[in-house]
Order: sequence, then C-alpha cells, then structure tokens
Amino acid sequence: MISFNYEIEFRLVNIAQIANWISHCITEESCKEGTINYILVSDEYLSQLNVKYLKHNTLTDIISFDDSIGKVISGDIYISAQRVEENAKLFNVSFEDELHRVMIHGILHFCGYNDKTESQKKTMRKKEDYYLSLRDF
Repeated sequence: MISFNYEIEFRLVNIAQIANWISHCITEESCKEGTINYILVSDEYLSQLNVKYLKHNTLTDIISFDDSIGKVISGDIYISAQRVEENAKLFNVSFEDELHRVMIHGILHFCGYNDKTESQKKTMRKKEDYYLSLRDF
C-alpha cells in the first residue's frame, strides 16, 4: 500500500496514477509492494530529521527510512517540496518531473540501489530516467 501524507499545505494531484506508477516500478524491479509512506514536508522539517537521524546539517530533498524485508519494499520517504521546487528550477525541469524523480529515487534505494559512487549515481540516474519514461499521466 502506498500512502501520501503531508506536513505542509501542498497536496498531490493524480495520487491514484502516481501510486499505480510506483507499484509498477516496484514490480519491474522484481520486488513486492509493502507499506510505503510518502511524507511531503518543509525544508525545516526535513533538515531536523537530517540532523537527528543522519547527523547531517545540510538541506536535502529526500530522506528515506527503509523497513523492507527481503524483496518486500516498505518504508517512509520524506520529501521536501521546497527543495524539489528549487531543484526543478536549477535543472530546468517541471516541478512534477523533479518530484516524480525524487519519489522513484527513494523506491530505488529500497530496491537496493545506492548512489555513493559515481558509477552508482550513473546507474541510479538511468533507472530514474527509465521509470520516468513509463509515466502515462
């Protein structure tokens, strides 16, 4: 089950289509969907989580807490809508495209992908691009 939660005024549109797309991506990765919670938050909220749990005092667009067991994908994915908006402007893409990229980025982490090295980042970006290309909404 995929749910969308908010700690800010922003609300997603097309949540059924987004959830179906994410489910499809999970299946393509040969994983099963468990309980996945997306929480859209402010920079301040995410920054506090970053300091508290990761000991990083920097802004970020996403923090994911993986509760997956084996191939059953579960966890909480916190996304800063403010960071997504800034990054969309920086990369000259739409807010929705950047938001969807970040959303699938968290799922890919749950599926076992990392982005610590340049090679891993390249693989992650290719996967993100591929899954973004599958959206039909």
